[in-house]
Amino acid sequence: MPGYVGRFAPSPTGPLHAGSVVAALASWLDARAHNGVWQVRIEDTDTPRCTLAAAHTILQQLRVLGLHPDAEVVWQSTQTHRYDAALQRLVQAQLAYPCGCSRREIEGAITAPVTVMARQHGRVYPGTCREGLAGRSPRSVRLLTCDGARADRIVKWHDRRLGDQQQNVTQAVGDFVLRRADGLWAYQLAVVVDDAAQGITHVVRGEDLADNTPRQILLQEALGLPTPRYLHTPLVLADDGLKLSKQNGAKPAACGTREEAVQTLSLAAAVLGLHGLPDQPADTAAWLEAAVRAWRAQYPAVKLA
Repeated sequence: MPGYVGRFAPSPTGPLHAGSVVAALASWLDARAHNGVWQVRIEDTDTPRCTLAAAHTILQQLRVLGLHPDAEVVWQSTQTHRYDAALQRLVQAQLAYPCGCSRREIEGAITAPVTVMARQHGRVYPGTCREGLAGRSPRSVRLLTCDGARADRIVKWHDRRLGDQQQNVTQAVGDFVLRRADGLWAYQLAVVVDDAAQGITHVVRGEDLADNTPRQILLQEALGLPTPRYLHTPLVLADDGLKLSKQNGAKPAACGTREEAVQTLSLAAAVLGLHGLPDQPADTAAWLEAAVRAWRAQYPAVKLA
C-alpha cells in the first residue's frame, strides 16, 4: 500500500456544484501533493434521495475537470454487508443498543437547555433506551457515547487546517444513530467502515463535516480501526450566508468546455487560498499541475507513517 490514500465521497443527490468542486479538488490535490492514491466513493445508501443519474453526472464532471481516480469507483450501496457486520460487533460488545424512541418522544423527553445541540442538526439524545426498551419495539440502533463508568467521552483530534479540536460527544451529541428507524444505514457508521475498507489514511473534506469527526473517531476506536488524518476545507457560502447546497440554489458546476472547466477549477482554488495559477493554461492538466505546486506551498506535506 502507498503511504497516502485519500478519497472524495459525494452523495449523488444532484450534480457537483461550486462547493462540492472545492472538496473534490482539495482531496485530489492533497493526494497528488503526497504522491498518493486518490479514490472516489459514491455514497448512495440514502436511497430516497440518491439517484443513479446524479452519480453518473458527478463521475462525468470529475472526468471533464481532469480529476481521475486511481482505482475503481466504490459504491456504498454494495458495501452493506460490511455495515451489518460492524453493527453486530458493536451490539455484541455492548457498545451499541436498540432504541425504541420516535422523534416526537425524544423531543418530549428533552427539557434541560443543556441538551440542545449547538449545531443546527437536532437535539442531544437523552439516553432513554440505554438501560433497555421498557417494552417498546426497537426502531433504530445507537452507539453508546459514555464509557463503562458512564463518564462522558471527550474526543481530541488535530485538523491540518483548523488546528487542535475537542468535543464532549456525550454532551454535544449524545448516543447517535448507526442504523435508522427506516432501516437505512446512518452516515457515521458507513463512512467509518468504508474508509477502513478502502485503506484511507487522509480525509480532506468540507469544514461543515468537521463536527462529524469526533463521532467517527469514537466509532473507529470501538471497532478497532485506524483513524485517518483530517483536513477540513473552507466552505462556499450562498447569499444567505449558509453553506452553498442544492437546497439553497446551488447551480451545477460548469464544465462543458475546457474554458468552463478551468474557470470552475480556478474558482475552487480561490476558495482554498491557492495563488499563482495560470489564467489561460493549455489544458486542465497544465492547470492542475500548477495547482499541485500551489497546494504544496499552502498546505505543507505531512509525514507518512
